[in-house]
Amino acid sequence: MPLRLPPLSSLRFFEAAGRHQSFKLAAAELNVTPSAVSHGIVTLEQTLGVELFIRAPRRLTLTPAGADYLRYISRAFELIATGTQRLPDRHGRSISVSCAPTLASRWLLPRLQDFRTLWPDTNVTVDTSPRQVNLPTDGFDFAIRMSRAPVADPSWRKLFGEQLVPVCSPAYRDSLRGRDGKVDLRRATLIHVTQASEDWQTWLARTETSGVDARRGLHLDTIQLAFEAAIGGLGVALGRRPLVDRDLASGVLVELSKELHTGLVDAETAYWLVSTEDAAERADVAGFRNWLLGEARESVHAG
Repeated sequence: MPLRLPPLSSLRFFEAAGRHQSFKLAAAELNVTPSAVSHGIVTLEQTLGVELFIRAPRRLTLTPAGADYLRYISRAFELIATGTQRLPDRHGRSISVSCAPTLASRWLLPRLQDFRTLWPDTNVTVDTSPRQVNLPTDGFDFAIRMSRAPVADPSWRKLFGEQLVPVCSPAYRDSLRGRDGKVDLRRATLIHVTQASEDWQTWLARTETSGVDARRGLHLDTIQLAFEAAIGGLGVALGRRPLVDRDLASGVLVELSKELHTGLVDAETAYWLVSTEDAAERADVAGFRNWLLGEARESVHAG
């Protein structure tokens, strides 16, 4: 006797809504309306005869039954996605990576041609959208994520940490010099990254630099914009090595810390490579992971 399954579309709505704890975010991920998600889950609840969510004003939470059911549904979709990825591909293999935009443009993409040389028949897709992805349900083999603490999971491998260093254009550095020829950070416009967990307050405290108001300056929402503003002579940004290494090597940015006689500050956060459980079962996927870890080791030694 065949198994009687609930509507698969409703299960997809439930999995996304349960993971996000939001009909709106689930709808955005699945490219449907929140109303469609809500109606689909109502249909599922009626089919099962079980309430899956507690709906409160501005808050959505899973019921105990819903939380337990989500574990099974999530695992089922992961198995479907994994099985699909393992099918023979007439057009060649492909690897999908979820990565933050700044890391992708400043660290991953400049190195990617080396991997393409090693694996010319493997296509690589890099996705920099801010949405939270679920491996492998959303079709990704890898995600590069930031985390403060080590994650006790064999699928998480550390790539590298960041080092914070004040950077600016050579001309802007010269504008900060006093009559004695020394650079005075108190005269600088500080370029802040509003989304960064560690910024000027962290650097000033760790280097015991006094007399500088960490709140003033230019506030931007991405690291990339902060670097571009510094290159344009708008102020001093906190460079994050190794992301800023290419600009320092080319000379469009210079380290201000050498002039201030302060060292680099190690950030508490680090970049981690997250892979699917079966990453080692495909030679090209395992090859990409090993190649990326090797590139990360070279970045650390170069810094």
